Formats: sequence, structure tokens, C-alpha cells
Amino acid sequence: MAVTPQTNTTLPEIAEALLKHDQFVICGHVSPDGDCLGSALGLAWALRQCGKQVTCVLARDEQPPADLMFLPGAAQLVPACRYEGPCECFVAVDVPTPERLGDGAALQERAAFTVTIDHHAVPEAMSELSYTDPDSASTTLMIWELAKYLGAARGKLIATCCYTGLMTDTGRFQNQNADVSAFAAAAEMVAAGASPSDIARAFYQNRTLASIELEERAVAHMALSADGEAVLSWLSLADFEACGAVKADAEQLIDLLRSIKGVRVACLLREQAGEVRGSLRAKDDTDVAAIAREFGGGGHRAAAGLTIHEPLRAAVEAVAARLGIEDVKLPEARS
Repeated sequence: MAVTPQTNTTLPEIAEALLKHDQFVICGHVSPDGDCLGSALGLAWALRQCGKQVTCVLARDEQPPADLMFLPGAAQLVPACRYEGPCECFVAVDVPTPERLGDGAALQERAAFTVTIDHHAVPEAMSELSYTDPDSASTTLMIWELAKYLGAARGKLIATCCYTGLMTDTGRFQNQNADVSAFAAAAEMVAAGASPSDIARAFYQNRTLASIELEERAVAHMALSADGEAVLSWLSLADFEACGAVKADAEQLIDLLRSIKGVRVACLLREQAGEVRGSLRAKDDTDVAAIAREFGGGGHRAAAGLTIHEPLRAAVEAVAARLGIEDVKLPEARS
């Protein structure tokens, strides 16, 4: 693994420490994706095998993505702001900073013992024990290994959660992070009971009609740089309302933009209440995390995110200028 400033332990040492506790709260980042929920739920199943009491909480008081509700244990997720139980040990997965923990940060503050397992490199650790490997294709890869050190029988439940995180964070094993370790672990997960066809069908082949209508609007708003190497699109709150769509309906649209021939960098901006969230993807070795950091965001070299606290029109203008896109279709200014 790559040495990171916030790493101060190993997975075997984390396993040893976790086994000394009895009650756990596990939380990932706001706007959870497959790796986030797969990591939390996979670890929860492993700890339960060890006789532990575990609650998985959501960083915000909102419904989990509908396309991830097939994950075993997803129906029992609890918003962190509504959790009133004990918090002896708090484990943060797939999240590097308290800000990204959302409402979970308050639970972390009152926990007697804290742990972070992640693959997002940041300058400082936020937990007593922190293990971060930015070279890992997904956080679920580390959870898969941790489950072994815990002595858990890695069966279908854990394998399904961990495979989902690996599949989604590697873009169906098409992204640059789909390395030998990713394929080797995937083979282990499949042997343990994860069904690639069932998981892919549940996540990628279960789109709503609202998502398809939203895709049409994203294509209509799309603009390319003069050399065709960068593409930008956006979706307004009005677009979501007109389509009857929710946030999860837009999750796969960034991959549509990246798939365009000649494109190296793709960006999709989504208007939310009081802010604009952006997803960045690279098709080559372009570091989109560096671009995201210019807007206060971050992530991985090939996949990153950002949040802009400006109106959608201003956000589109700013990102378009950064990507060298001049002929951008701007949303209407709101009075």
C-alpha cells in the first residue's frame, strides 16, 4: 500500500482492537455510493459473526440510493441524527474527514474509541486508529481483508457487499484502478457466493423511467471543449422536478458523458438545495482529483467530486472555464 500521513496502524491491528469492543456504530460519507454502503454493511456482517452489536448509520437523514437497496442489511440503515443508542466504538468507512461524515460526526465525537478505514488520502487522521490505502481500488477490498483477520466466515452476505463496492468503484472493472489485486479479490468474493450477474443487474439494469428522462436533459445541456477532450453537462432542480427524479437517478449519467469518443475528462453538475454537486471522471491518466481540489473537493485520480456553494449558473460558468469549454449552455438565471 502507499504510505499516507493519516495511516498509523495495520488491518490486523485494527481487527485485534475491534475484537476488544462489543458495540459498534459504522458510518460512511454523505451521498453514499456502492463502496460506502458495501463497506459499512460488509463490516457489520463480519462483526456480527464475532458476536458484536452493530448499527450502520447514514450520514444524512435521507433515503439510501434505491439502486443499492438490494444489499443485505440496507433496509436496516438508520440516519445518524436519529440514532440514540450507545456508541462505544465508531468506525468510519470510505470517508476521510469529519465534514464528509455529516450527522455522523456527532456520533464519532461521543464514541469511546474511533477507527477509520478508507482509500482517500488526506493530510491528517480523524480517528485513533486509521488505515488508508489510496492504491486500493475500493474500501471494500480492505473490508474483505479485515473480515479475514476478524476470523469471520466470509460467505455470501459479506461477499455480496464487498463485491458491490469493488464493482461500482472500478466502473464495472473498466477504470484504471481495476488492477490485479481487484480481480483477485473479486474472484475470491465470487467463490464465496457473490453473484456478478445478480449484482450488476440490480445496480446497472434497474434504471427508472425518470432516470432515462433525466439522461435526455443531460444530453441536451451537454457542451464539449473545442478539441473534444472535455465534456460538461448539468441538471437543475427544475429538471429533477419535471422528470419526477431523485438524486440516485442521476448517478450513472457521468459514465454516459465519459463514454463519448475523444473525451478525456467528463463533468456532471447537479443542483441541490443551496449548493451544486459535481462529479468528475477521467478516461486516461488525467488527475481529476486535482481539478476537484481547486473547488474545495477531492477524491481519486480518475474519479472525484466537488461542491460549489453558488447558484447553478455561476457553477457551470466556473467549471466550464476550468475545463476550457467556451460554448457552454447556461441554465437560466434565477431572479
